[in-house]
Amino acid sequence: MRKIISILPAILFAMLLHADITFRGAWIATVANIDWPSATDIPSAQNGYTPNITGQQRTMTELLDSLQAIGINTIIFQARPTADALYLSPLEPSSHWQAGRQGAMPGYDVLRFVLDEAHARDMQVHVWLNPYRITLHTMDTAMLAPGHIMRQHPDWCWRYGKQWYFDPGREEVIQWICDVVEDLVCRYDVDAVHMDDYFYPYPIGRQRLPDHNTFRAFPRGFENIDEWRRDNVNRVIRRLSEVIHTTRPGTEFGISPFGVWRNAAVDSVMGSATQAGITNYDDLYADVLLWMREGWIDYVVPQLYWEIGKAVADYEVLAHWWADHNYGCKLYIGMAPYRLGGPKEAAAWKKGNEIARQMRLNRTIPEITGECFYSTRPLLLNPLGVCDSIRQFYRTAAEESKTQP
Repeated sequence: MRKIISILPAILFAMLLHADITFRGAWIATVANIDWPSATDIPSAQNGYTPNITGQQRTMTELLDSLQAIGINTIIFQARPTADALYLSPLEPSSHWQAGRQGAMPGYDVLRFVLDEAHARDMQVHVWLNPYRITLHTMDTAMLAPGHIMRQHPDWCWRYGKQWYFDPGREEVIQWICDVVEDLVCRYDVDAVHMDDYFYPYPIGRQRLPDHNTFRAFPRGFENIDEWRRDNVNRVIRRLSEVIHTTRPGTEFGISPFGVWRNAAVDSVMGSATQAGITNYDDLYADVLLWMREGWIDYVVPQLYWEIGKAVADYEVLAHWWADHNYGCKLYIGMAPYRLGGPKEAAAWKKGNEIARQMRLNRTIPEITGECFYSTRPLLLNPLGVCDSIRQFYRTAAEESKTQP
């Protein structure tokens, strides 16, 4: 693969950025091969699922070089997209997104390679895990490896829409997720464990979540099913925090939630001045404010994938809201360069560089100490010159930090 953007002299740029402690991240998504590996590098039945190690590794190093060239110092690498593994796991099968077939021999330790290459470039690796998702709508359960945990314990799982999920209300599920994370953190020197916005699935019309039987069987004293669902997610976050910080002290635990916690219309005290159709608290059962207040997570990266001035979810309003409600938790902002230049996007994404505008706004809010871009491939296509803007922004910030006493 040709490098998508030109590479700056790495040594000089690294020296400039050394004094700049701002978090500068990018997500590398493996689910559906959004960012990596390339479709041409995935083994198939035609070649007997022979791993294309050279192609996959070359593509990854090119992505890392290109990210480093614009000033990125942290990658968030998706290592468990669908209850599978892009690392050598004794608990879950290799991911078909990398090995071509779930459970096939991956050919090498993907995560170890990513860690070695990123750390050699002085970049942190935050390993991104999806806790409950087992399949996408494009995956049939026949694709699951013979030893997959869903085949062993179908009672731990339920289907919603066209996808399968672990049942968050079962103690066995919480323990399984904790076991997976403990194993990974114990064996790999990751800098952080990262989870995004996929807790309970996003609502599908009026379709009811299929967890009422679990609620009746294991109510734990709750009478309201919504409160019980939030407690289910709270329990896994608290337990994961304990596992991560005990197993490898110094490793951080971060969450990248949907950008709106609650609307002021339903919570006039804590809600934001937004009219979002979906919120963390009410629809995804993710009480992110509690996790920050209790110190269960080390950083939060709300996904503010809207433009400044958007009527129902204004980037500026939400940036200030998260800054006012972070309880001392490290705050970075998730940003959406993939929207730049899109033919169906609002004018802000097509006229000028909305990402550069948002980065300037971020620096006026002291609580915001960095940003993270979703996702790597669309970013490196450099829509509307966004890579050039980011590179110059970080270069200027690094130079200014060197002149400060």
